[in-house]
Amino acid sequence: LYEELDQIGGTVLLVLDEIDHIGSDDEILYEIPRARANGYLSEAKPGVIGISNDFGFRDDLSPKVKDTLCEEEIHFSPYNAPELRAILEERVAGAMYDDAVDDAVIALCAAIAAQDTGSARQALDILYKSGEIARTNGEKRLTEEHVHQAREKLEQSQVEHGMRELTKHGHLALVAMLQLAFEQETPARIRDVYPLYRRIAEGSNVDPLVRRRMHDHLADLAMLGILDRQMKNEGRAGGHYYQYEFDVDLDIVGDVVRDFDSIALPKGVTTRIG
Repeated sequence: LYEELDQIGGTVLLVLDEIDHIGSDDEILYEIPRARANGYLSEAKPGVIGISNDFGFRDDLSPKVKDTLCEEEIHFSPYNAPELRAILEERVAGAMYDDAVDDAVIALCAAIAAQDTGSARQALDILYKSGEIARTNGEKRLTEEHVHQAREKLEQSQVEHGMRELTKHGHLALVAMLQLAFEQETPARIRDVYPLYRRIAEGSNVDPLVRRRMHDHLADLAMLGILDRQMKNEGRAGGHYYQYEFDVDLDIVGDVVRDFDSIALPKGVTTRIG
């Protein structure tokens, strides 16, 4: 990396998208800003730009990284409904037949995305899925009902895909949380989840992670919208900590977990999901 940077020379900004997924292995964020001072670079002056939707990820960075970054924040506001509507109108003009979409449908797609994430991608996905549903049904015009159906299908698909694409330890954390949810022991703190996670990992012949690394996987589940994470502060007596509970239907989680062949599911989970 340093050889490549020196060949480029000058000021080089490394842009790391979704930087919150760096987890606990954040050494690179310490090394790059100090590379020139440490003699690894002579021609390049590197800087780091990190992009994230998670404002809290920096809390888990090591102290030396926080000191090294000398960070400055730049916030970008999410798109509002009129902006999203303008984006959708431009796409509709080039992608759909005349009169296939009326203004109410475009406004609804824009409003749903604006109220949720403010993401243009989400608004476009809803519009595309709406058109897909209408075409499958043999209908020539998109309606607001198509939009509501599309939103529901996309939300479920996104959640299921996110759960299936997790790492093995992400799956173990998910199963531990599901067991606690079935036992009505959520919201749960990491101190409640970790012992159960360890037992499930050992029963599945997987070496469990240390508590801090396992906590990263709970944070990932929260970023995916599968878990809801709330910070609690009990002052000097109890300090601050996070609580987790599911933010999606447990039946959807159960359908996904049922396919985890390499994980020894606890009896409480197997009994509920069949």
